[in-house]
Amino acid sequence: MDRPPPHAPRPAPDGAPDDGAPPSDGERGGGAPGGPVREVPPEVHRRRWAILAVLMLSLLFVVLDNSILNVAVKTIAGPPPVGIGATQSQLEWAINAYALVFAGLLFTAGLLGDRIGRRRTLVFGTVVFGAASALAAFADSPVELVAYRAVMGFGAAFVMPATLAILMNVFERDEQPKAIGVWVGAVGVAIAIGPVLGGLLLEHFWWGSIFLVNVPVVAVSLTAVALIVPESRDPAPGRIDPVGVALSILGLVLLVFGIIRGGELADLTHPTALLPVAGGLLVLAAFVVHERRSPHPALDMAYFRQPVFLAAVGGITLVFFALMGVTFVSVFYLQSVRGFSPLQAGLLLLPLAVTQLLFAPRSRLLVRRFGARAVCAAGLLTVAACLAAFAAFDTGTPVWAVELVLFAQGAGMAHVMPPVTVAVMQALPREKAGSGSAVNTTFRQIGGALGVAVLGSLLSAVYRGRVEGHLGALPPGARERAGESVEATLAAARRLGPAGEALVAPAHSAFLSAMHVTVLCAAGAAVAGAAVVAAFLPGRRPAEDGRAPEARDAPREPVAGRGPLGPD
Repeated sequence: MDRPPPHAPRPAPDGAPDDGAPPSDGERGGGAPGGPVREVPPEVHRRRWAILAVLMLSLLFVVLDNSILNVAVKTIAGPPPVGIGATQSQLEWAINAYALVFAGLLFTAGLLGDRIGRRRTLVFGTVVFGAASALAAFADSPVELVAYRAVMGFGAAFVMPATLAILMNVFERDEQPKAIGVWVGAVGVAIAIGPVLGGLLLEHFWWGSIFLVNVPVVAVSLTAVALIVPESRDPAPGRIDPVGVALSILGLVLLVFGIIRGGELADLTHPTALLPVAGGLLVLAAFVVHERRSPHPALDMAYFRQPVFLAAVGGITLVFFALMGVTFVSVFYLQSVRGFSPLQAGLLLLPLAVTQLLFAPRSRLLVRRFGARAVCAAGLLTVAACLAAFAAFDTGTPVWAVELVLFAQGAGMAHVMPPVTVAVMQALPREKAGSGSAVNTTFRQIGGALGVAVLGSLLSAVYRGRVEGHLGALPPGARERAGESVEATLAAARRLGPAGEALVAPAHSAFLSAMHVTVLCAAGAAVAGAAVVAAFLPGRRPAEDGRAPEARDAPREPVAGRGPLGPD
């Protein structure tokens, strides 16, 4: 079959927003001679920025929840009635239960959005998330909290990919990089608001208020979605792949459970850690084999044969692996070692988020000038340098130095996430935006979940090895519990009264040693990400056609007879 010219206009997509509007001239293949083919109905195009604002609100509570929880972990770890006495492992599972259910269901959520309507799945996920938040606020035990967090992850799995998929269907291709930059910046807004809001709530209310605050945000979001956001869907979606989804969930749970267990025991070779890790890897290998053979895969493995696509998802995974793990560590550094309150810790984390809000929407300008390869590689190297700087932090590090490092780290991330997200989303046709968004968000969440698990386990293992020699005065059972984390050791010291003062300095010293090892490993992950994007992302391209500069720097959309990023 003859292939069409590379820049031949595609027919009007059936996946355009379905709001009953008649097709425009551009959608019929008309329009001004030589002008771009418009694929978005005029009525939707005119209100595109208002729609994006609503999508940002929907995104807000999903990200807000995680950033609030990071600030509250110390409080939740405290004994009742202040907290619920959660151990470090339970705190990690409160984070990972959400992330693993979220990541595991994203494939299905994206496919359902393309199939039955992205606005419908957005509304469904929002309702589930709001109900689970209300239940989590009144959890009586760590086990209940973990369970409700898993349900929150179930709801969030239908929210986040829907927001990005709708974005791709209400903006024309030449404006998508700018809109995606704003979307990424919205994550920065949520990260900025979360710690401060969490600190304020914990200063004046009980720990459950950090979840209850989601309920009014959810109510406003549902109203705005119903009034403004159009429906869109794929007219020819593939069938759901329940076997693939089940294999991905089982594989990830086994893998991360084994890593966390190894951290608790300070021994990754222990059978209770090694067997789940091996089983998880085998199940994930079976997932890949199944997806390659399935006629309707949850995740089309063909895209991973494209170097640019693979580099983009690899960059997403590695940067979130490093960021989420170190964010988990930094909360304990600021609160347990430096003695800051949850509110103060939230304020100290603001630079990490505010810089993303400032720079992410403008990152496309640097991509236009230097190319995605140079911008993303420089951004990841900046993140690596900032993570390595944590290895010099101790109990006397000036606050301004901590803030400067967090500011630079946020700026580095702001120049990585928008270009790699554009690369992933523009690799797929518009009608498959739900699937593309699911891929983007899945690897982001997998990276974050594994970052908390791997780096959290490393932190725990190193800390236990450093502090064990100072716990001889405790009974055997209490000694084991006190060695789990710096917060557990400090709690044991408080129970001992004046005699426990001798444990405080060794606990701080052991935690700092563990933190230094952990952040250097995180920096190594960021350097690996820089190498991947430097090798495979596109460089600066000459103005060889009439497309907008942002579109020239992004992978070309697939057309008949072509692969997602080039000829088959």
